[in-house]
Amino acid sequence: MALSDFDLVLFGGSGDLAMRKLLPAMYARDVANDLPPSARIICVGRADASQEEFLQTVETTSKPLIKSPAVIPAAWERFTRRIVYVSLNATDAGSYQGLVEALRKDEAITKVYYPATPPAIFAKICEALKENGLVTPNSRVVLEKPLGRDLASAKQINAEVGKVFEESQIYRIDHYLGKETVQNLLALRFGNILFEPLWRREWISDVQITIAEKLGVGNRMGYYDTSGALRDMLQNHLLQLLCIVAMEPPTSIAPDAVRDAKLQVLRSLKKFTPTTLAQNIVRGQYRAGHVDGKAVPSYRDEPDAPEHSRTETFVAMKAEIDTWRWAGVPFYLRTGKRMADGLAEIVVRFKQIPHSIFNQPTNSFQPNSLVIRLQPDEGLRMNLMAKTPGDGMRLKQAELELDFREQFKSPRMEAYERLLLDVLRGQLTLFMRGDELEAAWEWVEPILDNWESDDSFPLPYASGTWGPAAASALIGRDGLQWREEVLPED
Repeated sequence: MALSDFDLVLFGGSGDLAMRKLLPAMYARDVANDLPPSARIICVGRADASQEEFLQTVETTSKPLIKSPAVIPAAWERFTRRIVYVSLNATDAGSYQGLVEALRKDEAITKVYYPATPPAIFAKICEALKENGLVTPNSRVVLEKPLGRDLASAKQINAEVGKVFEESQIYRIDHYLGKETVQNLLALRFGNILFEPLWRREWISDVQITIAEKLGVGNRMGYYDTSGALRDMLQNHLLQLLCIVAMEPPTSIAPDAVRDAKLQVLRSLKKFTPTTLAQNIVRGQYRAGHVDGKAVPSYRDEPDAPEHSRTETFVAMKAEIDTWRWAGVPFYLRTGKRMADGLAEIVVRFKQIPHSIFNQPTNSFQPNSLVIRLQPDEGLRMNLMAKTPGDGMRLKQAELELDFREQFKSPRMEAYERLLLDVLRGQLTLFMRGDELEAAWEWVEPILDNWESDDSFPLPYASGTWGPAAASALIGRDGLQWREEVLPED
């Protein structure tokens, strides 16, 4: 669908998110000829810089980060002509005159406001926009995570932004939902008859969802130490992936049909009690170790880290969904920093065969599994048992693989490219609704409350490993292993 003309306003226009992700994403869409000729990107910042000075910052900061498609001088020049810099204090409604003058007055032109700023000032930005008459029925606002620190703060953000924008104008962004593989998970489940009859407790043994990072906290200590892995990754990214895996078939791909189905999953998650929480959740914090052969420091030795920080950098848990489809099926969620590998994947393991007719015991067979890989490479893998070549009937696990890059030769879109296009088109399917956000926080809140009242420290784990040994014990109690811990057969 062709885009209508727009003004995209990036608050925090010289910040890390705008420079590293948003501007490169918009350049890629410009090169692909997706942007209308007169569409503009208005970058807002506090710095008292001229237009030329700001474009020089874009040249030195954002341009080097563009890998694909490679920068074409003529295309880059065309793209930078779209950029307008406006200096203002985002929290001071009285300083918005420059933005008022920069925006085109035609109300038919879509105005998208993207606060690439700390969430603490989202509401103030929205109020300032309203006070300056910049909010119309054709306006939209994009909200980045973290949307709150708990249920109360999430509700407050929803309420304050909701005073200015209608729910249909609010785009709560989660970049994981813009990944090609997540789209293909929807296609896999609801575009094929093959899996739907098997997508239930009678045939599925368990589901594992892992988002692992090799990187440590880096230069995000100021944010991360007040957040931790539970707030930063599990409450949003992992729960959104769980919802797509577990939701009932929606009536259509329409935004509210999909989001209603995801909301039902969040409301069906079994809540933790202090007892079940201790049994089913492991939190850890990385210590010194080696990643890719290089020595790395512990979390508490990172720059600006509090000496006795109790912030978790790793979470593993066993969750359950109280529905007819999923009753009794464990969902294992895991995320961590300084892990042995960097990956994001969903593993759906099917139940073991009931009886072996071969000269092999049943427990020598690997159960069938579907592996949906989100990163570093995107694709699907189906693990089956097959006969090995040669004499006799000896079975061994074999793999059917769909590599998206090999199968589909067309250029690929990064997550922010897709999501920005959806915002500009007014397509809400891949964005969280307010009640979704609050339902996710409501489920997570008992965990936060328990940890805040518990003065113990997260379990230590060496950098470059798969987390604390207790995480292996958690899944091992059910006779299972995390997928990366299963050694390949000779």
